[in-house]
Amino acid sequence: MELAHDDYPGLRIIHVHGGRIDSAVAIQFKDAMRAATAGLSHRALLNLGEVGFIDSSGLGAIVFALKQMPRGCRLDLACLQPEVARVLRLTRMDRVFVIHDSLDTAVVPDGH
Repeated sequence: MELAHDDYPGLRIIHVHGGRIDSAVAIQFKDAMRAATAGLSHRALLNLGEVGFIDSSGLGAIVFALKQMPRGCRLDLACLQPEVARVLRLTRMDRVFVIHDSLDTAVVPDGH
């Protein structure tokens, strides 16, 4: 599991390269997210398009990433595969995160 990012005005898209966020990579994911969002002063978008599975540790790591965002910044999610979307719905995390169907719908001027 690796993270990469692209920067746009007012937005950093963080791409997760790897099919799983689970207990085997949760600590690595947390550390990588901390580094990817350090000093951020605007919205971040976590592109989960390649992620087909998350377990409770993975979900906890994503929530941790949200909680450690710099003040005034938010973390949105995008491109959820069906199984990942189901886990977020079952745990009601779909009410915590702004979720975008695609990167195209997410990469708009931050008006909300």
